[in-house]
Amino acid sequence: MKLYTVAGLLQGLRFRSGKSGIFKLSVSSLRFKAENATDKDCSDVRTCMWRSGGKMEFGKLKTLIRKESKSDDKTFDESSARIQEKIFALSKKQTVPLLKNIGIIPESIHHDSSEEKLFAKVADILLAKAFQELGLSANVNDERANCADVVAKSKIHKYSLVADAKAFRLSRTAKNQKDFKVKSMVDWKGRHDYSVLVCPFYQYPRNRSQIYGQALDGNVCLLSWEHLVLFLENNIKETKRLSLRKLWNISDELSSKVTVKNKDRNTNFHQDGNLLIQKHVGLKEDIFGSVFELCRKVTVARGRSEIKFWKSEIDRINGFTRKQAITELLDSMKIGKKISTIQKYIDSLA
Repeated sequence: MKLYTVAGLLQGLRFRSGKSGIFKLSVSSLRFKAENATDKDCSDVRTCMWRSGGKMEFGKLKTLIRKESKSDDKTFDESSARIQEKIFALSKKQTVPLLKNIGIIPESIHHDSSEEKLFAKVADILLAKAFQELGLSANVNDERANCADVVAKSKIHKYSLVADAKAFRLSRTAKNQKDFKVKSMVDWKGRHDYSVLVCPFYQYPRNRSQIYGQALDGNVCLLSWEHLVLFLENNIKETKRLSLRKLWNISDELSSKVTVKNKDRNTNFHQDGNLLIQKHVGLKEDIFGSVFELCRKVTVARGRSEIKFWKSEIDRINGFTRKQAITELLDSMKIGKKISTIQKYIDSLA
């Protein structure tokens, strides 16, 4: 049997037949309106994202996040609730393009800013929305720390799970196990039955990593935004006949087949795990592959768009006068805010 391997995905993702273990994809197998998309087409981010259904929707979401994050008359919780109301009202068709893009934090969002925090919250909201489309009841946790982002329950099969949403910048390098918080997911599961981590597929460690062994030991299901796109595009939804319990429990199923020596290998999830997912939700491997291939193109297009942003920043900075450059530097260092914080503290001691 030919396998859909992470190695093939992460090394250029050129699908071919033969002993490599990567199955061949035909153009007609694509489930989206992207039958004729090519890598050349994806050099234009707008073309690729339009063909994958993600142009205007994600752009509008970014605009909304920026607007709400800069609002002086709303608290963070109020802005989050406003966005959640809009997202929860979306149809499944409207939700899918957002899932394709939410795993990548735009470079235009400043690090550790209120906008970045709100973007992360929106990722939680979209994860809850995806669970809802899968037939579960799901809500975003209002607590800020030491708990999972999302809690979901099966209305039919009476189980519950906690889930955590992850989004990364494409410019972020050297991610370590703490970035994925797999051990924390084990603790946060508490009285719930399952624990699920959702991260951009192409941001998972490529080879060996302790997160894979931790997930097996703690029964944490490692999924991706791309998996959720796959499920929703193919109308996977829990029913009396179809329980998704086995999907959330794949780490436990895998752990019985993996030796201690090999438990840190990514192939446990991105090869063997994908085969189990195909089996449990009844999807053929060519459909599975076509969705991931198109999601890859969206990621490549987004990457080129982010590079374009930074190049425009270079041009902007090169045009600064000396005074403008100094002002920009002082603003970026947040010196004024730091002075204000210190002054406020010592005033409280006076």
